[in-house]
Amino acid sequence: MSTPQLILKQRAELLAVLCGGGSAEPLDCVLDLLLAWEVLVWEDYLSIQVLPEEQKAGLCFGEECAVVGKNRPDTATLTLLADRPVLVRKLRDNIDGALNVLLTTDCFTIKDCDVVQLPVYTPSQQVRRLLDQVRFKGETAAKTLLQFLEQTETTRPNPEDKENHPSANCMLYQKKLRSSVAAQSHTLSTYGGTGHFSLDDIYTDGLLEVMDGSGETTTLGLEDVVGPVGTLNDDADTFLVSGEAGSGKSTLLQRLHLLWAREALLTNIFLLFPFSCRKLNAEHRELSLKELLFLHCCWPDRGQDEVFQFILDHPNLVLFTFDGLDEFKQGFTDEERHCCPTKQVPIPVLLFNLLQGTLMKGVMKVVTSRPQAVGPSLKRYLRKEVLLKGFSPGGIDCFVKKHHSDPAMARRVIESLQANSVLLSLCHIPVFCWIVTKCHQELLGSQDGIPQTITDVYLLVLQHFFQRKSYQPQGVLGKAWLEEHLDTVLKLGQLALESLEASCYVFSGYELQRIGLTEQDVSMGFLIYCNDLSVTDCKRYEFLHITLQCFFAAFYLVLNRNSDRSAIYRLFQPKNKQLSGLSQRCLGHCIDSSVEGVKSHVTETPNLQITAQFVSGLLSQRHHNLLQECCPTAVRERKAKQVVKSLSKGMQRHFKSIPRPVEGEKKSMHAMPSFVWLIKCIYEMQDSSIAQDTMAKLDVEHLKLTYCNIGPVECTALAYVLKYLRNPVGLQLDNNSVGDVGVEQLLPCLHICHSLYLRNNNISDEGIRKLLEKGMKCERFQKIALFNNNLTDACTQHFAWLLKSKQNFLSLRLGNNNITSQGAEQLAEGLSSNQSLQFLGLWGNKIGDRGAEALADALRNSTTLIWLSLVDNGVGSAGASALAKLISQSKTLEELW
Repeated sequence: MSTPQLILKQRAELLAVLCGGGSAEPLDCVLDLLLAWEVLVWEDYLSIQVLPEEQKAGLCFGEECAVVGKNRPDTATLTLLADRPVLVRKLRDNIDGALNVLLTTDCFTIKDCDVVQLPVYTPSQQVRRLLDQVRFKGETAAKTLLQFLEQTETTRPNPEDKENHPSANCMLYQKKLRSSVAAQSHTLSTYGGTGHFSLDDIYTDGLLEVMDGSGETTTLGLEDVVGPVGTLNDDADTFLVSGEAGSGKSTLLQRLHLLWAREALLTNIFLLFPFSCRKLNAEHRELSLKELLFLHCCWPDRGQDEVFQFILDHPNLVLFTFDGLDEFKQGFTDEERHCCPTKQVPIPVLLFNLLQGTLMKGVMKVVTSRPQAVGPSLKRYLRKEVLLKGFSPGGIDCFVKKHHSDPAMARRVIESLQANSVLLSLCHIPVFCWIVTKCHQELLGSQDGIPQTITDVYLLVLQHFFQRKSYQPQGVLGKAWLEEHLDTVLKLGQLALESLEASCYVFSGYELQRIGLTEQDVSMGFLIYCNDLSVTDCKRYEFLHITLQCFFAAFYLVLNRNSDRSAIYRLFQPKNKQLSGLSQRCLGHCIDSSVEGVKSHVTETPNLQITAQFVSGLLSQRHHNLLQECCPTAVRERKAKQVVKSLSKGMQRHFKSIPRPVEGEKKSMHAMPSFVWLIKCIYEMQDSSIAQDTMAKLDVEHLKLTYCNIGPVECTALAYVLKYLRNPVGLQLDNNSVGDVGVEQLLPCLHICHSLYLRNNNISDEGIRKLLEKGMKCERFQKIALFNNNLTDACTQHFAWLLKSKQNFLSLRLGNNNITSQGAEQLAEGLSSNQSLQFLGLWGNKIGDRGAEALADALRNSTTLIWLSLVDNGVGSAGASALAKLISQSKTLEELW
């Protein structure tokens, strides 16, 4: 679309911007630019100035547009036109000095000064009248004004550096904002309500990574979130921190806020405005940017217009943060443009135009979200995406120690985690780690065994919170504890489910009252007061964590005897294949938006999937005794059959989508987004027959799960299901967050894997030790790829042992790790005894000449080696000579890199 066509199409919006807010300033600024660019001649400008307002809507400036950036004007009067926008800004705070100079040099009379300084004019309008008058006076007056500006700039700080000297009102506002943000951020709020923890005492760094354009990842610190590392789009201003539910996104943002408030981080940011998307959901008014900042964050005690103008003039000194974009009711869209900071518009329009830079270009924005909520339309406007992958093993220990002041108790909890790899894998997600740490007494004294599933962990939370309010001695809650508190659970469940349907995560006291929730119910601790920086006259509540809201919603679906019989089916249905009966409310928001006008929100899908996992877990046989008195057996069995049928159909849809293999290639399946979710639901049910029946229908040679946010929790579920595959498969898990604990969780399915691809998964030598101990016993295990991990020479002795023992092992790829000549020599010991290896990749290590010589000597008698890569290893002439001998003697080597 051409520029004139675009202007015509957006004519109404442009007029609203130019004439909105009751000020002529927007139009005057545009006219300044048009004059400077010679799109308007002076006569055009004068005619516009005298036109009635209603006639300005019909202006047409002609079809030609001057080229910006041409040669500088050769006269002072022309310079006043060419530099008009800059001069207006420079003279706005120095108009008195300019008039004095013009008056003393006889360029101006007192009458001229009075005309310029009429009180009806704003400072900017006074400057424009001054420039017009000077131009009429001629070349001498123009030169005098320009010389005055030049002298002013040499005798005082550059006006461009004015941000270093904000006004007193701006400084006062910054102090108030810092104080408000510090107060809001001081206490750990994400899992609050059951104890008051200082963020300083409990905060533990999560694993932050950023990926460049080539797919390489770099680990970041908190200070690098808005730094240059990993930048993909220099023209964008929005930084995304993405991570799964419970990975610590909100806490990370809270830490960022607190450090800014203390001037310990982001010291180049003068003002920081924090927003919660779940709270913005509750804002139904149309707001301007000014109202959004001051009403939702911090109200200036004085000089509101001055403070806001400072924000507009210095976007590079301002930072906005938006927590939980995935909890925003409306999915991101860039269809409606809005660029006027004083015009009132709906919150979604305001938010989306801020993120894409149409409004307040230059302001840095940090947004947190679950990955599924960020589509291609938003990714175009991202400067970079930072991945938050939860706790490392060291982070888990650190968090537990910070949580328990008693070192002995912390040690007991850590030992119990290390003794159960399934529970340890859950603790890589910070919210689960908090739960396990918080409920340590129930965990250590559990009669039902160590929790195995996410549902088990959340039942532990339920038990813990009811125990706190119980009059019985600690640990003697009774076997019927759920039945005793069933009324509270159902009321919380109804609130949770109805709110999920409406994408609502903050509740008023009226909504609690409507459900029948009492003060006693609230005091259990599952709901907490919703903290807010804005002034509000009513209490608002939220669940401790979004996953807890999903848990209660699942409880309601399972235990409510009057629920719609098709509710379970709809929970597991894909959006494009919803069942009929849309008038029934339960989960009706899953329905395709084109049907019966029911609005669908992609951002809700992750919460529905979490709810479905909990439904699967609650209906498992392991919790039969707990639920038997709360819901008739026949009802539960019916719902359990519905879940099994839904999971089976969901898997069949995936399997049917597998294309036929191209001739000469293996039959592969690249998992679709919900594949891992379905497997996690199967795992939650803890029924091996379901897993066995499901996998019996999968017939592929290669299963690809790259970039699927696979962490230790997902590895546990994958191994539980994949171990029942009938035929060997190549399992590709590149570019995930498997880690050492995830590797350990995969061991139960290693016997069915002929190949394992674990590139870029933060795996260390310890993870490899456990993997190879198991791999030694798996006859079918023949290939492994471990590019871009954290391997050192300590792992090569285990590979040497594997090569000596497994004479059917075909491929070993260890590129881009930290293996030196010592590690290469250890590998050579295993290679010298192996007569099966065909592919050996060691690019991007540090083996040097000595390592190359050892490898060449060990491979000289190989009758199977086809491919060898030693790129980027510091190999010099001696190593090359040894490799030359290998080439001359080998009868099988086809490629040497």
